[in-house]
Amino acid sequence: MNAVVSAPVIKGRLGILAGRGNYPVLVARAARELAHNPYIFAIKEEADQDWSDYDTALVGIGDLSTFIQIVRREGIGAVVMAGGISRRPGIRDIRPTWTALKSAPKALRALLSGGDDRILRAAMQMLERHDIRVLGAHEIAPDLLGQSGPLGDRCPDQSDRADIAAATQAAIALGRLDVGQGAVAVGGRVVALEGLEGTDAMLSRVAGLRADGRLRARSRGVLVKLCKPGQELRADLPAIGPATVRNAQAAGLSGIGIEAGRSLVLDRAEVIAEANRLGLFVTGLDLPSTGNSA
Repeated sequence: MNAVVSAPVIKGRLGILAGRGNYPVLVARAARELAHNPYIFAIKEEADQDWSDYDTALVGIGDLSTFIQIVRREGIGAVVMAGGISRRPGIRDIRPTWTALKSAPKALRALLSGGDDRILRAAMQMLERHDIRVLGAHEIAPDLLGQSGPLGDRCPDQSDRADIAAATQAAIALGRLDVGQGAVAVGGRVVALEGLEGTDAMLSRVAGLRADGRLRARSRGVLVKLCKPGQELRADLPAIGPATVRNAQAAGLSGIGIEAGRSLVLDRAEVIAEANRLGLFVTGLDLPSTGNSA
């Protein structure tokens, strides 16, 4: 079951670090519904939405110095991270503050060499060193959280449930390595794991395997997306959207399983409509706690 998420009390203005996709827009709209006036930090070469209706600054992925200057000027007390990031910061991207250099050298090293979750933890550590509160997007937009059980008309059958079980175990093992959050199983056998290229590219690989005749199991297969064990939940929750449903159908899969209460469904109404139109199921999975941190 989903936990009830109450709106956080924020001292000062809310900032949103916006990457790719519509996810940051959904968070910004939810923030306005809570009577916030969010300030958008659009990440260079990543943010791809129209932010003309918001106070906005374009910032480099590792430009902490400029970011902190704006935070102080605008009176920002809390930030949310939302949206995709296609690349990691390089040494030339990093513009730290003196505080970061003096007090968080480990965090700076993690930004350059860590896995996804380690990088996010390092980024949050540096923000908190500057007295900036980091919130999860689901605290501002709890309606984005995936629910337990089916979202659309279809439910997984017995063979689907076997694939869900196999993909779930694979996703948990993959997450322990801080690599990815998703896995695909077909006929009870894991056939693809999510890497740095992301879910859509993984589904494209599965579609290629099917086109080549290398997937001949009687069951169509299932995509499962879960939080990594011990994952920092304030950023990078596993997410699906309408494109995920379309790509799963193109890969010949019968449905998608997501972790209930710890995953995001972006554009929920369209996700449900696409799943119903294409004959796929989308279901929230109730899983035992894997030590994820709130």
